[in-house]
Amino acid sequence: MQSLIQVNNVTKRFGKTTAVNNVSFTIEKGSTVAILGPNGAGKTTIISMMLGLLEPTEGRLTLFSEDPKEVAVRNRIGAMLQEVSVIDKLRVREVLELFRSYYTNPLSMEELISVTGLNDEMLKKWANKLSGGQKRRLGFALSLAGNPDLLFFDEPTVGLDITARKNFWEKVNMLKEQGKTVIFTTHYLQEADDFSERIILFNNGEIIADGKPDEIKHNVAARSVSFQSTNKDAVMVSMQTFEEVIRCYEKDGRIFAVTNDTDAVLAKIFGQGMDVKDIFIEQGRLEEVFDHLTSKQKEVI
Repeated sequence: MQSLIQVNNVTKRFGKTTAVNNVSFTIEKGSTVAILGPNGAGKTTIISMMLGLLEPTEGRLTLFSEDPKEVAVRNRIGAMLQEVSVIDKLRVREVLELFRSYYTNPLSMEELISVTGLNDEMLKKWANKLSGGQKRRLGFALSLAGNPDLLFFDEPTVGLDITARKNFWEKVNMLKEQGKTVIFTTHYLQEADDFSERIILFNNGEIIADGKPDEIKHNVAARSVSFQSTNKDAVMVSMQTFEEVIRCYEKDGRIFAVTNDTDAVLAKIFGQGMDVKDIFIEQGRLEEVFDHLTSKQKEVI
């Protein structure tokens, strides 16, 4: 596959603070990549460098084999940042027409309206009078105005309700089907798990995990056997004697036995005729991986 983004030994310092430390990776055309990390991990800095808003202190970073600041590159990318700044005294339709005029091959107004779900009432509104959710939708539309090949979404669903969030990701899936490359950050880890093909996890300016969500979870997070029981206390005591059980806890009326060998745990449950029902085997969650990897690195440091 064609590499759209190449990051080679990139470091970014702000005075004595190293925000990104000797990072290298490539992103292929047509992929959907989530860049995750706790606050201050370096993810915003690396995205700012990919957008050409910051210069690396060391190393080299290219988009479409060119410097991110090149006009030809900017003509092929779109970005939706956390804060959407709009121009006073312009209506939404006028803002969109203005942004479309900046590009050589913009998305038609009809397509832009169709993809983003903007309606006539909103298009007639003053841009600076929009609600928070409406501004996010406008920001989404502006990121698509130039019909980009590469899209950056920085915390795109912050402040959106469940329905609006679902609608946004449905639209992103449509863009993926068209061959667009999508890079996004999010604090909603379930979004990264559900919608990314690859996760790059940053902490303290370095990449500490890089791969498919399922691969990362499989390599790091233990699985669990969960079930309900009418005799929870006795079952919990018995489960904690199993050498295969790492830990056992109760949550939302279910007992969870965390283990690296679910088959052995199930065999003992059935072998002992334990009072259990409604059994599930669950893969470790991305939240557990995130917490494990970031806390582990802190301990090493």
